[in-house]
Amino acid sequence: MLRIVLGTALLAVAATPLAAQNRIDGQAPNAPALSAYGSYAVGVRQFDLVNRNQIDVAAIDPTGTGELARYDRPLTVEMWYPAATDSIGATSFNTYLRDGVTEVTLEGRAIRNAAPPKESNPFPLVVVSHGYPGNRFLLSHLAENLASKGYVVASIDHTDSTYRDQRAFASTLVNRPLDQRFVLDEMARLNADAGSDFAGLIDTDNTGLIGYSMGGYGAIVSAGGGLSESAMRLGPRDTLAIHREGSETHDALPDPRIKTAVAIGPWGMNVGLWDAEGLAGIEIPMLFIAGSNDRTSGYDNGIRKIWEGATGVDRALLTFEGGGHNTVGPIPAPVESIAAGVSGHYTDPVWDTVFMNDVGQHFVTAWMDLELKGDSTMQRYLDLQQNGSDGVWSVDENGAFRDDHTYWLGFPEGAAEGLSYEVLDAQVAPVPLPASVWLLGLSVAGLGALRSRRKGKA
Repeated sequence: MLRIVLGTALLAVAATPLAAQNRIDGQAPNAPALSAYGSYAVGVRQFDLVNRNQIDVAAIDPTGTGELARYDRPLTVEMWYPAATDSIGATSFNTYLRDGVTEVTLEGRAIRNAAPPKESNPFPLVVVSHGYPGNRFLLSHLAENLASKGYVVASIDHTDSTYRDQRAFASTLVNRPLDQRFVLDEMARLNADAGSDFAGLIDTDNTGLIGYSMGGYGAIVSAGGGLSESAMRLGPRDTLAIHREGSETHDALPDPRIKTAVAIGPWGMNVGLWDAEGLAGIEIPMLFIAGSNDRTSGYDNGIRKIWEGATGVDRALLTFEGGGHNTVGPIPAPVESIAAGVSGHYTDPVWDTVFMNDVGQHFVTAWMDLELKGDSTMQRYLDLQQNGSDGVWSVDENGAFRDDHTYWLGFPEGAAEGLSYEVLDAQVAPVPLPASVWLLGLSVAGLGALRSRRKGKA
């Protein structure tokens, strides 16, 4: 069920001096090239969705018996999209801080309820999931930036997981992948609705997922990473069994419309939510973004381990040396967050938030353009030396790069320090020996050659 909300407390309001301080569209002086906003004007609208007859995980008595409680699960979605070039209107909006009480005004570039452009080519869809707790505006900087580059971006308020309605953690574990799939279906319905402003403009057949923290957990499960047997303990009355690796329900979850995913600080590997078999089930290329000092999701025993274990797909890992769990995820801390005592929810002790977000926008742009738009020119921004500090900056007197220039493409001199970008290719499944080999009695040498092929040596 979907309806557009045109009159709520979250509608854009006139900008104020305070709102101007809480900008989400900042660009650091040393921002990499692809972090800049694109050529499209940006619009934003709010939708209220309802996923009918869902299990009410937060209401379950773990010791109870009988039928599980059910409810109509509400999901508010903020959608950023390319807008008509002549769009005008307010670009500020209200939201709540981490404390769930303090309301603040943020300022961006998206125009509330702007008309979409009059063009026939649809835009790829990106579905965004926040952390626990969070809300649909936590990654609004990234959503708005991508919309300016020709994407429709649907960011979800995950019920039971927002600053205002935080409830049982098990609800987040069960519902994140289901919410992502449901919102994809609703965006497809909106695209097919001839009476909608967005009819024919949302290419849901080319969809990407972006998830931060618990949103990253959901993206991994949606991508095919089924949960381990030990993870089942975290869901009351076996409610997590629907995401168990090898179950019929999880096997049916990955959606062919979802072509790629970006997981920012994904949580769960450090507490055993996946085993090797589950991670090997990931079906789509993934970009992972992490801080090497992430104490919430873990780095070596968490995010990096997921990246290493997703053996069935091509994947990359962007690491901020010394960065924590807030690496790339949240908006810059609103000024009111200091007085409210929650500024640490948005900041990193090592890295500047605006610069981190710029780097994230740069890499996500290259990744999504390559995977969803098929823009092969973006590959050059991803063919990098592993460590940014190892690159050589070499220009001639005219500012042109010399042949020995190896610095990360798109980064100003010195801006890639402390960053690493690593790539792993999908492992090719072994080629089984056919029974006819034995029936024909091939020579030992022939068998050796075949076995070499199985190992990728021939």
